[in-house]
Amino acid sequence: MSTTDPAGTGTDARPADARPAGTTAAGRAADHGADHAADRPAAELRGVSQVFGDFTAVDGVDLSIRRGALTTLLGPSGCGKTTTLRMLAGYSAPTSGTILIDGEDATRTPPEKRGLGMVFQSYALFPHLSVAENVGYGLKLRRVPADERARRVAETLDLVGLGHLAGSKPKKLSGGQQQRVALARAIAIRPKLLLLDEPLSNLDARLRVQMRAEIRRIQHETGLTVVLVTHDQDEALEMSDDMVLMRAGRIMQQGAPQSVFPAPANRFVAEFLGYENFVSAADGTSLTVRPEHLVVEGSEGGAGRPAASPAGGLHLTGTVTDVAYRGVDQLVTVAAIDDSGARVRLVSDVRATGTSSLAPGDDVAVTAPASRLVALAD
Repeated sequence: MSTTDPAGTGTDARPADARPAGTTAAGRAADHGADHAADRPAAELRGVSQVFGDFTAVDGVDLSIRRGALTTLLGPSGCGKTTTLRMLAGYSAPTSGTILIDGEDATRTPPEKRGLGMVFQSYALFPHLSVAENVGYGLKLRRVPADERARRVAETLDLVGLGHLAGSKPKKLSGGQQQRVALARAIAIRPKLLLLDEPLSNLDARLRVQMRAEIRRIQHETGLTVVLVTHDQDEALEMSDDMVLMRAGRIMQQGAPQSVFPAPANRFVAEFLGYENFVSAADGTSLTVRPEHLVVEGSEGGAGRPAASPAGGLHLTGTVTDVAYRGVDQLVTVAAIDDSGARVRLVSDVRATGTSSLAPGDDVAVTAPASRLVALAD
């Protein structure tokens, strides 16, 4: 007999000898990895779509989740990232396609049978249980011995900074504290796949940064496979082993942050990752360059001839339209004409020292080396 699992702990009520222990990295290896090839993906989505009436939320997604890696699904609201996560968790059935977990078809497997842990945006805490009881919920269902359960609960609460609130009820907590309890509950059970839907969204900026590092540390120490949904590019870049950028239900680009960030595949990816400058070369090539890679200097030679090419770099002249002082640097906006004859807006993030004389109306030269230009597919 299975139990309803709104907490997302990925457990059921089978006898202990029929369930994976999953309380340590070694235990997980014995329970989940002994009969699987080490290089087999932890999970796969093959041609997965989700259609609601006339609206296609996820459109033929193919995705392989590397075992032991932290994968982020990144994109703006409505791009399909949370729907994809919910299908992986089993809370939403795909309209078409196949979902594999540990190489086995789990497309129609209910969530409590998948052995996964999930943290929701809506905390899904049990209001009648204390913080410690919420965190230990999944461990109790797995029949982890009481002394081990108490130790794991205490350690996890200390990890998220809530040890002093172990006896409190959720209604006494702030929204941020409730989200941290939900995160602790998911971490405590050490699931074979940990799914996080914007888990840090209700934390203040400083704690968000701290929890990023803590999640990564836990993931490294336990070998957990983690899939995290976020709209925060900094969060994705800092935490990811693999980053998947989505738009309109489709994957636009995926790979390690170190490969995706310097080489966005198209304008959508570039804009989402903070590229603000887009110019056209004479041959029609669309080029982008990050603000910090542009050099802005006073121009004494007049308008001159614009030049932008992947081989020759960027050489444009224009007029400063805005200068925003930001302490260590200035954000300088320049209106210019690119090689195609189109008016473009260039933004340069330049050091404040030596550039304080720049002001709106100044004629300037804007340059960037060829090595900093990225050619876009579209």
